[in-house]
Amino acid sequence: MLSQSAFTLVNPLNGNLAFKYLEFEDNSFFDHIQRNNYFSLIWVTGGKGRLKADFTEYDFAANSLFAFSPYQPYMFSGNVPIHGTAIHFHPEFFCIYKHHKEVSCNGVLYNNIYQPPFVAVDETSAVTFKMLCEQIKTEMQNPDLAQYELLVSYLKIFLITAARLKTQQQPDAAIAVKGNKEPFILQKLKDAIEENFKSKHSPADYAEMLYISPKALAKITRSHFNKTLSSLINERIIIEAKRELYLSDKTIKEIAYELGYEDEYYFSRFFKVNADVSPQLYRETVGFARAKA
Repeated sequence: MLSQSAFTLVNPLNGNLAFKYLEFEDNSFFDHIQRNNYFSLIWVTGGKGRLKADFTEYDFAANSLFAFSPYQPYMFSGNVPIHGTAIHFHPEFFCIYKHHKEVSCNGVLYNNIYQPPFVAVDETSAVTFKMLCEQIKTEMQNPDLAQYELLVSYLKIFLITAARLKTQQQPDAAIAVKGNKEPFILQKLKDAIEENFKSKHSPADYAEMLYISPKALAKITRSHFNKTLSSLINERIIIEAKRELYLSDKTIKEIAYELGYEDEYYFSRFFKVNADVSPQLYRETVGFARAKA
């Protein structure tokens, strides 16, 4: 069992969490809904349980690595204690949106609406993660010159290794039974959502585009993504809205209009229902307003 320990770096400008390393021996940290304004990497090295993330539930086993975005709701449950390591980092400390080309984790580890928010850790990757965790823990216990630069370097390697691991495993996740047409439809659905989510928000629109009945498409979507088609569309809109709120100084009204909502207040309600936080609060705690500071 790991000795429980936690080390936190705080932003001196506002007193909020910038970076945190945590070792845990049970699920007491995560047995209630989490909605944090920072990114999380949670490596469960022992135990098993059930994850509830967004509106979907998944079973998981030991050696699972979870990745959660700011304000993404999640919690762990189960009768078996879990233990492992968690790394939390605010976008001010390291922003995956800005550094996407360097680490390639946005859309793979984070903000991937088509895959579960976790990956199975193999033996080779486990060795790398364990080494990085020890390096991070040591650096946080004994801070010295260029601590931020070193921690970011370790974090980047961790994210790149995890993204590569998930990329290797990901193709298998959406493969349907051979001999039917569902894999083609699934890819066509992904393409259709990517091309049209700003203008078409109704599941019926996508069923019409794919020449399939809404009921049949709903069944396929639920079977392969464990989500409703409405959830997929809504999550894709929210991801784009969050990206704009973080990276741009566009007004909420402008962002709403670009995403197909003429009524700013309707869009704000839609965002809050799906992200559990208002667009303005998201911007103030995660986004552009803080990025400028």
